[in-house]
Amino acid sequence: MSPSNTIVVVDDEEAICETLKDVLEEEGYEVEVASDGVDALALLRRLTVVPRMIILDLLMPRMDGNAVFSTIKADPELADIPVVISTSDPSRAPSGVLIMKKPVDLDVLLDTVRKCS
Repeated sequence: MSPSNTIVVVDDEEAICETLKDVLEEEGYEVEVASDGVDALALLRRLTVVPRMIILDLLMPRMDGNAVFSTIKADPELADIPVVISTSDPSRAPSGVLIMKKPVDLDVLLDTVRKCS
């Protein structure tokens, strides 16, 4: 199944979610937002399309980004979705994953999203 035009943004900072959602929607993407890892996994399992990508924060309440990433990669239905880690501390990110350092450069974000097709 080819990826949809949907991008999932997972971040506990509302301002970041709103900014990324606005920028991505202006580019024609559909954006779903989750404020923590538990909500993100519920959202991913509820979606009827395969997201183009997941933009995942690492430091969040209830379930951090590393736990979400591990859960996604262990689930055959979710494992192939590209994940981009958005963090101010890249040393905490899982190895081998694409990282966007916070504050996110919106041009780099858009280039990254375009490449995930």
